[in-house]
Amino acid sequence: MTRAASPLEANAAAALADRRLQRALAEVPGGFAAARERAKAALPEFEALRRAARDIKDHTLANLDLYLEEFEDNATAARTKVHWAPTAAAASDIILAICRESAARLITKSKSMVSEEIGLGARLQAAALEVIETDLGDYLLQIRAEAPSHIIAPAIHLGAADIAADFRRHHRQLPPERDLASPEALVSEARGVLREKFLAADVGITGANFLVAATGSAIIVTNEGNADLTLSLPKVHIVLASIEKVVPTLEEAFVLLRLLARSATGQEITAYTTFVTGPRRPQDHDGPEACHVVLLDNGRSDLLGTNLREVLRCIRCGACMNVCPVYGAIGGHAYGSVYPGPIGAVLTPALPGTHDGGELAGASTFCGRCESVCPIEIPLVALMRRWRERAFASGSWRQRGMLRAWALLAAHPRAYHLMARLAVATLHLLARGRGAFSRLPFADRWTRTRDFPAPQGHTFQRLWARQQRKQPP
Repeated sequence: MTRAASPLEANAAAALADRRLQRALAEVPGGFAAARERAKAALPEFEALRRAARDIKDHTLANLDLYLEEFEDNATAARTKVHWAPTAAAASDIILAICRESAARLITKSKSMVSEEIGLGARLQAAALEVIETDLGDYLLQIRAEAPSHIIAPAIHLGAADIAADFRRHHRQLPPERDLASPEALVSEARGVLREKFLAADVGITGANFLVAATGSAIIVTNEGNADLTLSLPKVHIVLASIEKVVPTLEEAFVLLRLLARSATGQEITAYTTFVTGPRRPQDHDGPEACHVVLLDNGRSDLLGTNLREVLRCIRCGACMNVCPVYGAIGGHAYGSVYPGPIGAVLTPALPGTHDGGELAGASTFCGRCESVCPIEIPLVALMRRWRERAFASGSWRQRGMLRAWALLAAHPRAYHLMARLAVATLHLLARGRGAFSRLPFADRWTRTRDFPAPQGHTFQRLWARQQRKQPP
């Protein structure tokens, strides 16, 4: 009996058949990945920075409780109110309570993967609050009611024609005959629509790339400046960040900042790098009247004591996705999770939820390219293998039996070579000169969409041995 396709398999099949998506994904390797290589080549100490960043993150994770307490003390001293959220629901409740206390009606929100993780936008909208995404990519996805497909380029799967059609459908207050043929026209229209929202917002919500324990500051990096308007114009600013974002001092933060933009987009530094330390002071000309930081755990503390803790080094640059052949073929939505790609295959099933860790980790060739570009040297292949091992332990008896039989043979070379010779000879005879199999037992899912080449009658080892004997001494 044929096994039903899993959600990931069904999503992948749909993605591979989507020609528009395939055209968009084809641009990824020549874009971000190539820009990263140029940035790396221009910075001789790039590899040394990677090692330093790895050590910084490992040290911080080993002392996470101390640095979080230090951050809270210094942020509180700067008149920031710090909230602790053990779960996604708790974080949403805290933020909703702040919005209600502020009598907020309109909320502007800058790009934040953590807010996607906890479903914050939907929760606030369900409470009759108007929430506007201000990052251009996230704004487009909000219009389309879609999830991000990439960590740093959430709308990477969309083309200019898609965006123009969405703007005409959503911005009905604008003249229908307006020209939206160029990227400049699209950006200009978005800027005009969003500017009204920035000026009218009661509360602004941002994420944070890093939290600095020594100063109680949040560091926010963007290329559009939308986060700066989100945090400075409303009366209340809320920072939502997961607990592993903390770093000891500004010195360590600068090491990570030097790697973040280069790994993400190939820039030396993002266009806007903003340090936020508390609300507006009496001598300041602008800024919020109140500042809150919500520290989200959501399963991360549990990860610290496991063999998956290294995933908490991640600084959300997206470099692993930009080089992953699986992500490059199916895109981010196929993963069915907030965090796609190699990092998502490790992190997503570790967070509270029902995601199948073995299935997501199976969406990898284990080529190792993700590890080679990770700025924090996360051993992504090894971590995905651990999820596969867990899936194997709870897998079907057939799957476990076949793998155990192979492992037993692999441990006994003579028996392995004998069985390989028998299998190759048998398949060669069964092929009957056709050269390939259109159906093959135990490989029906492979041969459903492709032929299986028939062996030539001998194993490679035997053919090689014969060739060596023919060569003159």
